[in-house]
Amino acid sequence: MALPRIAVDAMGGDVGVRVMIEGAALARRQHDQFKFLLVGDETAIKQALEAHPNLRAASEILHAPDVVAGDEKPTQALRRARTTSMGLAIEAVKSGSAGAAVSAGNTGALMAMSKVALRTMPGIDRPALAALLPTLGDHDLVMLDLGANTDCDARNLVQFAIMGSAYARIVHGLAEPRVRLLNIGTEEIKGTDELRDAAAMLKQAGEALAFRFDGFTEADKLSRGDVDVVVTDGFTGNIALKAMEGAARFVADLLRRSFSSSLRSKFGFLISKPATELLKHHLDPNNHNGAVFLGLNGVVVKSHGSASALGVAHAVAVTARLLSERLTERIAADLAQAGQEAMRGATTRVRTAPETPGAPA
Repeated sequence: MALPRIAVDAMGGDVGVRVMIEGAALARRQHDQFKFLLVGDETAIKQALEAHPNLRAASEILHAPDVVAGDEKPTQALRRARTTSMGLAIEAVKSGSAGAAVSAGNTGALMAMSKVALRTMPGIDRPALAALLPTLGDHDLVMLDLGANTDCDARNLVQFAIMGSAYARIVHGLAEPRVRLLNIGTEEIKGTDELRDAAAMLKQAGEALAFRFDGFTEADKLSRGDVDVVVTDGFTGNIALKAMEGAARFVADLLRRSFSSSLRSKFGFLISKPATELLKHHLDPNNHNGAVFLGLNGVVVKSHGSASALGVAHAVAVTARLLSERLTERIAADLAQAGQEAMRGATTRVRTAPETPGAPA
């Protein structure tokens, strides 16, 4: 079955047209069935396509006169949705002229435009931003929410768990993903009311869920590889993500400084180069690029603004896989399977233990 074409916001990201077109061209070389709708300044896109005939033959250009600025407020961007490359790429998904959209632009604007144009799926109150993070295990960790919703209640967290597990089954081929809630400790009495309520609701749903709920996890265990999906609110998730990215850069910079400090260090670098190259590959965010807004009536993928062409190509490949594996239909099926079990108690507080203030671990 041929894939629907992918709408690419060619003007998004820190560099813009050049990197977005190079990334789409790289993805096209790796997967010759990909087809694209390139949205943005027509003159700039045509110029960039001159170096990529393979992409030019598989693409159509949709001219957009405006671009969403990186610091533009979502409310302002919404008013210009019909003239910006980001807005027109999302509109293409809504109209059916594209199967999915990819943008490296302003995250808040992308979220707002996507939610207004595509709406949330039945049974989902809020969409969530999910991404893949590197671990020591056999596959990356699916984590959500990473910034779309700063404040979430227990019902939101349960919905995130259902959507995240569906995503994990697609990208990793897992039959029963292991799901945990991010908390300040693993004990049942730890955390906020919302976290404890969500845990109680997930336990109560039991076998009705298409995943295994394993309770709480802490931030220092995210990279161990013993959990497949970690669920949290967008405020906490974004902080955790930035902390992990900062730690990865710290390790890389520390190694670089250590290996260049003396002649002996440089010699040691040559001996250990295969290992350091593997570490570099594992920590490179371009190899994990492509966060998806789960819970919408359509597929929208967010590429990191500073992503290289390789990173953009990875985001496009993630988008294509979500299309081929019918992400939205699988989330809908999981919601139907869970029924009302996981939502029972959403409006009435459920406690798994006496109410005790959680103390930091």
